[in-house]
Amino acid sequence: MSPAAAQPASPAAPGSVAHPPALVQPLVSVVMPCLNEERTVATCVGKALAFFARTGIAGEVVIADNGSRDASIALATAAGARVVRVSERGYGAALMGGILAARGRWVVMGDADDSYDFGALDGFVEQLAAGAQLVMGNRFAGGIAEGAMPPLHRYLGNPVLSFIGRLLFRSPIGDFHCGLRAFDREAVLGLGLSSPGMEFASEMVMRATLAGLRVAEVPTTLAKDGRDRPPHLRSWRDGWRHLRLLLMFSPRWLLLYPGMALCGIGALLSMMLTIAPIRIGPVGFDIQTLLYCATASVLGLQMCMLAVLTKAAGVHAGHLPASPGFAWLMRVYTLERGILLGLALLAGGLAGVLSSVWVWTDAGLAALDPSRAMRVTIPSVSLLLAGSECIFGSFVLSFITQPRARLRARPVTAAAAADEAR
Repeated sequence: MSPAAAQPASPAAPGSVAHPPALVQPLVSVVMPCLNEERTVATCVGKALAFFARTGIAGEVVIADNGSRDASIALATAAGARVVRVSERGYGAALMGGILAARGRWVVMGDADDSYDFGALDGFVEQLAAGAQLVMGNRFAGGIAEGAMPPLHRYLGNPVLSFIGRLLFRSPIGDFHCGLRAFDREAVLGLGLSSPGMEFASEMVMRATLAGLRVAEVPTTLAKDGRDRPPHLRSWRDGWRHLRLLLMFSPRWLLLYPGMALCGIGALLSMMLTIAPIRIGPVGFDIQTLLYCATASVLGLQMCMLAVLTKAAGVHAGHLPASPGFAWLMRVYTLERGILLGLALLAGGLAGVLSSVWVWTDAGLAALDPSRAMRVTIPSVSLLLAGSECIFGSFVLSFITQPRARLRARPVTAAAAADEAR
């Protein structure tokens, strides 16, 4: 809607997301998180309203205030924005409160520090109109002003974390952490976003990619912000939170792929060293190496099992999608088959233990040659550990994937009891 139709709302009660009456249902809601931004918030609101006036798009500006103690609320309201107060602290919490309060079909979110140009949202709206459900800005493609981004973020933090995000989730997005982005409100609300901090930015892209939303990217600029105080972002703390979230939602890369490599290489070398020592030129590998390789194989198997358990728990809780490969694995790897596999490994390990005891008894319970004895003992212990892991892991997996209750008791009322008695 035009700036004249945007009716300023009085500050809402803490946590309130009530929608005041409006003359026109907005198509676009510009949501800005705000915490003590009195120097810039009115400028940002003015730019967004000017964009609506220039394009004729029905729109509103929603300021999600996160506990400002300065004049931010009064200035934003006077500039024509609708203010909602979000009591839970954090960048993500403020944005979620603002998104819930937004009335538009499409939402544009961006910081209220005047670093993003809210007057140039044309590319975002065009992509949404073309069918995109999430449109990311790319500051590296659009241009970063001198001093707008610290060198640590520009040359290390953002590029590295964006690369990790593209690798883990096969996402085409070049700038995972751009604060200016637009999206279909209902589609993003359906993602179940939950991160209250700065990692909310990564979670949105990650969940949108996993959910198969149509994602697009447009160049955008980043100007030096108008703050007179340090930014809320804490480089190392928030960088770790972003990385932690990316890894948690990618059990394939965190656990499965490293586990498969450890288990495969460790098992192969263990089998070779069980037969005889290996010598490569002047370097020899014997039972010490066998012990390390066997440990790697068991650790790798455990990581693979944890990957499957994490994926199953994520799918069951709705955090991760059920891929075709995982669905096939769940059909093939039943509890009974897992137990049988574990028993087979335990049998192999027990056979090795009995063989060692037999050799020891045959030698009159005397000390054995370590080089020969450990070639049987180490693989035997490894098989016993692997078998136990398979059995107990299969039980945990079966528990996680247990179907949800379908039959629930209903309270029997007197009227219902009388009807049944008839």
